[in-house]
Amino acid sequence: MAEDDEDDDGDDGEPYGGAPQGFPPPGHPGHPQQGAPQPGFPQQGYPQHGVPPQYQGPGAGAWGQPPMGPPPKKKLSAGAIVAIVVGALVLVGGIGYGVKAGLDGVTGPFPAATHKLVVAQTLLDGEYTLLSDLSDSKGKEIEDTPDFTVKDAKAAVAQYSGKDGDVLVLSGMYGQIKDPDATRASILRGAATDKGSTLVVKPTEFTPAGSDVKVSCQITKSKDGISTITLVMCAWGDENTAAAVALVGDAAATADPKSVDLAALAGKTAKIRAEIRKPIA
Repeated sequence: MAEDDEDDDGDDGEPYGGAPQGFPPPGHPGHPQQGAPQPGFPQQGYPQHGVPPQYQGPGAGAWGQPPMGPPPKKKLSAGAIVAIVVGALVLVGGIGYGVKAGLDGVTGPFPAATHKLVVAQTLLDGEYTLLSDLSDSKGKEIEDTPDFTVKDAKAAVAQYSGKDGDVLVLSGMYGQIKDPDATRASILRGAATDKGSTLVVKPTEFTPAGSDVKVSCQITKSKDGISTITLVMCAWGDENTAAAVALVGDAAATADPKSVDLAALAGKTAKIRAEIRKPIA
């Protein structure tokens, strides 16, 4: 009996008491191979001899999962951005082109009507593609607003799409304009005083290379609920046409106003003017 006790205690040198009774010795053709099911032992999660159990951790969404950081910052949808931009530019009809715009000291005859604005299919040599022509809807509000400094006003309002989800919004009008400089200034003032807008960079005047008109640019912060975007806008005015151009995208909407190159946007605005301002046949 003592000999049987010694064998059960594993004194033969085999770890954990040696091979289970009735198993052939290692190397024997009948000995179970590593990874093969072994009778009498549960297989799932059972560690190999000499290898400590490896904790796999809870699965995705299980208890104990470490936090993955703060949720992504909420972004405005393209539709919400366009609503803010178009809404601000439509207000130009009430303030920029309205009866309050530059009436003091405006006298003399109206200039001749020689040019008009068209809603082009593309802008900036194809960089932006027309998404929607809003001249008959949003533009109607501009046309119906009385303005004694503009004669026979017609609207040109459109939304364009660019790469990486960028949006360009054009809001303009054409007719016979008595004081183009006052109209240009009033366009930007109308956008800056829109509900939820705050002027953060005052209008700066540029004369882009190759352009025969001045372009003014400003930056506002526009708030929609809990989201705020940076809105960069430029405007021009001449004796027949006046318009505002706003470029909006993920990069522009969250940009530091101090880092925005207004001169570059003024140059793009002057180029857009050259593309959509056409002689009246």
